Formats: sequence, C-alpha cells, structure tokens
Amino acid sequence: MNIIFPTATYGCEAWTINKTDSKRITAFELKCYRKILRISWTEKIRNEEVFIKIGTKTPILLQSIKKLKLTYFGHIKRHQTLEKHILEAKMKGKRGKGRPTRRWENDIEEWLETSTSQAGRLTSDRETFRRRVQEATSRNG
Repeated sequence: MNIIFPTATYGCEAWTINKTDSKRITAFELKCYRKILRISWTEKIRNEEVFIKIGTKTPILLQSIKKLKLTYFGHIKRHQTLEKHILEAKMKGKRGKGRPTRRWENDIEEWLETSTSQAGRLTSDRETFRRRVQEATSRNG
C-alpha cells in the first residue's frame, strides 16, 4: 500500500469527485485489500468483512483524498497566488445549456457543509480549519 495508494492518488487535489468516481475509488481500494488478503473474487466475502480483516470500518483511500483536497484548498486560500486568483475569478458570458458540470468547489462545499466563501474565511484560523477538515474526513459519504 505504501507505493500503490500514493501512485493512484497522484494529483488528486485537482480532481472533481462525483458519486461514480467515489464508488470507483472505493472499489479499487477493496480490490487492493482483497489482493493483499488473497481473497479470490469467487469467494463470497462481503466488503464489510474485508474492512474488518484490514482493521478499519470505512474506506481509507477516499478519506485521504478528501483530506488532501481540503488541505490544498486551505493552502490556496491563505496565500496570494495565481491559483487563488483563478479560484476566485468570475467568468464573463452566458452559461451553456443543460445541467452545470460539477466544479472543484462543489466538493469543498459538500464536504465542509458550507459555502466556498465561508470556507475561505475559515482557512484564516488554521486550528479551526484543521478541526473542520478532520470532521469532514471522518464523516462517511
């Protein structure tokens, strides 16, 4: 796992994660665990049992991705960099037809259960923001 998970999550700070991606990440993690435990796909072992054998109750990989992404958000909001200006920029013009695509900020808003502007204000106090990140990553979903 020391090589596989970091390789699989390289650049995850920039990902936009939807439900399908979340399920795929969890499936990949379970596939790795089953490979380590030498559990064949023909054996009828539930995912919960695999997590118990590994010593955890929930998927770790998705939690670490959330933590990396939220930490990166805090880093961007605290510093005056090009990334911050891009993140806060408003595009001119009309929006295209149909449902808006999921944005990077949607994950932040969903996980911290607040607006992006409010989350940006939270980042000024590092300890408070760290606690919020810890709460967000410990929640399931």
